[in-house]
Amino acid sequence: MSVSNSLLQDLCEVLPHLQSQIYFKSSLTALSHAIEDLVLAGTDRPLVIANFQQERFYRQEIPRYEKIAQHTDHVYVLAAPETNFGAASAPYATIPFAPDNELAQEWHLIVIGRRYSACVICREHASPVDSASLDQLRQFQGIWTFDPQVSIYAARLMLERILAYQPKLASKIKRAQRRYHLLDESQAQTSTNRVLELGPKLFVNRLVTYLQASQYRLLKAYRTIASKERKERLLNAIATSIRRSLNAEEILNVTVTELGQAFSHCRCLLYLEQPDSQQPIAYESTPAELPSLKGEVWSLADHPLFQTALAQSRTNSANQSEILAIADITQDLGLQSHPDLKTQLAQWQIRACLLVPIRYQGTWLGMLELHQPKPYLWTEDDIALVEAIATQAGVALMQAQAYTNLETLNRQLVDLERTQSNLTAIVGHELRTPLSTIRVCLESLVTELEMPPDLQQMMLQTALDDAERLRKLIQDFITLSRLESGMVRWQPEPICLQEYLDLALSGLESRQKLPKIIVELPQHLPLIQVDGEGLIEVLSKLLDNACKFTDKSGQVTIRAHFISSEDVGGKAALENSNKTSMLKVTIADTGRGIESNRLESIFERFYQEEGFLQRTVGGTGLGLAICRCIIDNLGGKIWAESPGKDQGSQFHFTIPVALPIL
Repeated sequence: MSVSNSLLQDLCEVLPHLQSQIYFKSSLTALSHAIEDLVLAGTDRPLVIANFQQERFYRQEIPRYEKIAQHTDHVYVLAAPETNFGAASAPYATIPFAPDNELAQEWHLIVIGRRYSACVICREHASPVDSASLDQLRQFQGIWTFDPQVSIYAARLMLERILAYQPKLASKIKRAQRRYHLLDESQAQTSTNRVLELGPKLFVNRLVTYLQASQYRLLKAYRTIASKERKERLLNAIATSIRRSLNAEEILNVTVTELGQAFSHCRCLLYLEQPDSQQPIAYESTPAELPSLKGEVWSLADHPLFQTALAQSRTNSANQSEILAIADITQDLGLQSHPDLKTQLAQWQIRACLLVPIRYQGTWLGMLELHQPKPYLWTEDDIALVEAIATQAGVALMQAQAYTNLETLNRQLVDLERTQSNLTAIVGHELRTPLSTIRVCLESLVTELEMPPDLQQMMLQTALDDAERLRKLIQDFITLSRLESGMVRWQPEPICLQEYLDLALSGLESRQKLPKIIVELPQHLPLIQVDGEGLIEVLSKLLDNACKFTDKSGQVTIRAHFISSEDVGGKAALENSNKTSMLKVTIADTGRGIESNRLESIFERFYQEEGFLQRTVGGTGLGLAICRCIIDNLGGKIWAESPGKDQGSQFHFTIPVALPIL
């Protein structure tokens, strides 16, 4: 059966002086619980009628109504059923009504006792847009009162509806009407006069108590919200500070500084994953009462007890990290079973610790550690905050790395563009100039048949010289290409440095205006283990460079002496024992010198110490690049030194000796 009119509408028609108001759900909940507490606290056996809109709302109040049923045998609960509400076993009457019934929109609670009465009669007025998450913002229109007359009229109307829904309750309803004087106006008025003698003190006390409890819960909720808001604000501030820089060093320092401010009583450490785990702590924030670990080698995360969890963290493909939180070191039996670790923790005053990995998209980057000098139970908020900071640090580090890589790539692109420009300009010039000279000489010989013999000879020699220049240029391109592609087959053999130096020097004899060349080699040099052709190529190009950039009045000096492979590094240091010696060869000149910022650049392909348009000597800029490739493949190292411009330069290279020095 369905009733078209609402109880609020019918009640206002009977009692037109009633003025309805708007209530939020939270207010009605407080009122209803206060009225129910009157029943639970009293000794009276009142009539209780409760209307719940939906069965799910009723299920939340079942424990209360089971207690109310212990105080009275006249309890009637109405609701729109969602399961077997009407057939459920309960110590009171349950009355279901159709979901489209007006009562499905209403909230009613009526209590009629011999010494008191109260009622709440409301109909839903408006619901929030998202009623699931903002249930307390639902609004109702209606009345609440402890006026006996209003309560009795409301009880009459509700019992009529109950009788219509459940006729089998007729005898029980009749008894309730007689017991609570609901049958006629005279009895109702007598009951009203008697009830009016009672004040609202008990109800008001119960209501105030309930509202006080609600207020405390509200304050607690506000504190929780405020705490979360402070943490969110702190996290935003830390994230802003961390992400402000693209310098990895600054990011790490800011991270531990901000973390130290958030956990002012903790020692905060940050260290990155290193191939060598024995790395001193460089990033730390420590309160005054704790000793500093900065500069110390710290290996807590490398201890076997932590290795399993951290290994999972390093290899876990998901974004979630393994976090280690220990509230009290002295209560952890695993840690206490390792005396060395126990001593270490006591030395640095660590009673509680938190380890949170720094990760980015599954890549393990490092670790954040927090140490407490006293036992401390790490809360979920603490862990979440440190984990969020670690996440921000991971993102910032990867961005800084990406920026560094981008800068490196930009420099490489600039170098590539410069190389391309040099290649085009230098090769074009070096090819075009000798070809033009050769063509002019040959055309002159063909057209000028009566040219004097000595002039003809000069023309032919000029053409031959430029042809040789072209041959060397093309040979340099081929040589560098074969070296860089690994196509050269090296044949190291024991050879004498003096013999190959003499061959290289003999190639300079055809040149005019050579500077003074001095050879200072020690006597009884042992044989060196190198490829002869490669060594000739290196010596010839270094001597050619020295003579080309040194005036006739200058000097070129060639020296050699033994050094340990450990002194120069390179392949020799990696592949030979510490008893192996290297021969260091130095070719020094008194020429124009090299600026300090170009000592490494000169070994790049097509590099010209002078700008192309300002060059005073020819060349392609491939000679030193070829020398470096050869020396690297022979197991040595080549480098340049110079005090500065116009102060001469020294080119050094090392090559292994044929037999180790015992």
